[in-house]
Amino acid sequence: MAAQNRSTGGRRAAAVPLALVAMVVLAGGAGYAWHATKHTDGPGGSDHRGASGVPADGKGSSGDIGSSTASPPGGVPASGTGRFTTAPAAGRAVGHGRVRRYKVQVEGGIDLSAGSAAREIAAILADPRGWTADGHDAFQPVSSGPADFVIKIATPDTVDAICGAAGLDTGGEVNCDVGATVVVNLKRWMLGSPEFRGPIQDYRALIINHEVGHRIGHGHEGCPGRGKLAPVMMQQIKGLHGCVANAWPYDRRGRYIQGPPVS
Repeated sequence: MAAQNRSTGGRRAAAVPLALVAMVVLAGGAGYAWHATKHTDGPGGSDHRGASGVPADGKGSSGDIGSSTASPPGGVPASGTGRFTTAPAAGRAVGHGRVRRYKVQVEGGIDLSAGSAAREIAAILADPRGWTADGHDAFQPVSSGPADFVIKIATPDTVDAICGAAGLDTGGEVNCDVGATVVVNLKRWMLGSPEFRGPIQDYRALIINHEVGHRIGHGHEGCPGRGKLAPVMMQQIKGLHGCVANAWPYDRRGRYIQGPPVS
């Protein structure tokens, strides 16, 4: 993935206190490397906005990310412990070609186990409609050692703190992507988005497939035509433009769902 910001406008997050930044980095386990590539995901899981910010209401976390117990509607806690558990992994790689190792980490203090999240993500990546259908990409879950990318599922306040440390404003609502780390908002993972019609499992698949697509070199795509499936690399939250919502890069016949490139 090219090291450049994907920016579609919005506003920059307020400066994050240095003490908070230090706390977040320590709480996350492995140290963060803030690469140039960073963006946030819109409520539909596919709207990428660069370091200039996102059109989300609210402010980033600005306090002790483990101290609040307030919950937004739907029972999703606003804050967790700020520390992450890495899912155990002993699975083989799925797919053929270059193997990309990945870790799944879930924040403590929430009603979601790292193991269950990792199993769902592994199933998404192994689905015949997923990226392994390209014949030259493979994925392997790991629990230790080096990884090509890390998927973190965190509470809204913790997402705000981690993403805010990289200059992104997630407003307690959206996901973000910084370097090799995908930070998924627990609120979106559990409740989905009113912008995406379909089962919550499909919404989660859209998040994972879109983000992994960037990691294997795919850029954004547009709608290929009215009534056709939207490419998974399309920023579907910005409007379907006549396309039909879709969470998978390939159809059941193994054909890539492609649209025109979008800069």
